[in-house]
Amino acid sequence: MPSEKASFAPPVLLGIPFDANSSYLRGAAQAPPLIREAFRCDSSNSWSETGVDLGSAEAFLDAGDLDLAERDAFPAIESAVAALLAKGQRPVCLGGDHSVTYPVVRAFAKYFDDLTIVHFDAHPDLYDEFDGNRHSHACPFARIMEERCASRLIQLGIRTMNAHQRQQADRFGVEVLGMRDLPALTKLRFSGPVYISFDVDVLDPAFAPGISHREPGGMSVREAVTHIHAITGEIVGADIVEYNPKQDVSQLTAMVCAKILKEVLGKMIAG
Repeated sequence: MPSEKASFAPPVLLGIPFDANSSYLRGAAQAPPLIREAFRCDSSNSWSETGVDLGSAEAFLDAGDLDLAERDAFPAIESAVAALLAKGQRPVCLGGDHSVTYPVVRAFAKYFDDLTIVHFDAHPDLYDEFDGNRHSHACPFARIMEERCASRLIQLGIRTMNAHQRQQADRFGVEVLGMRDLPALTKLRFSGPVYISFDVDVLDPAFAPGISHREPGGMSVREAVTHIHAITGEIVGADIVEYNPKQDVSQLTAMVCAKILKEVLGKMIAG
């Protein structure tokens, strides 16, 4: 249950410009301001598909970007998210590599003891350690589940599951829905608080080339939006991670991130 301080206030954006735990290419730390820029671009209007005008001053707040030192980043991230939750706000974090989800969800765990995570990704990110790093962006959900920061983890769009991560999924009771299992709209009908973690590489690279780990055979933007809209629980927070502007083509992926952000915010508010 949420604490007495945690209420369903307007969402608040929080930029997390951190990519020190990327295992292949760095660049995701540059993403937050570019996602905001695309979100505000005049090429589209401010209405979500759920009928919410996100151009309204009351629709959501923006806490800006964190100023992070690599050595102390995780405690700073957790503290910043906890401070927003303490004010009854609902953080939507813009990463950054996927390792940032671990300190973010640690903060949520102090306010929600029955949290369900809906995780969109090409990769399960369940390694116990990767290249000797237990905080790699390939490991956040191993840390989250072993610390029991969430009661349930549902993964959508997975298409790189290896034997070790399959064992980890079994160990933690993760509900893995690979690309071959989609659509899986009925699996997203449940109650209770929900956290969405959206790794942009869940999308096929044709729709989102600006990522570090391109995995063909992924979701279309329409498939992703449809699954976001299908969630019936109360969305109390979210993140959008792993957009790498260095890999982008004509700001295409920035606009896709903006679309996902628009629909997540619209769903949170309309819900």
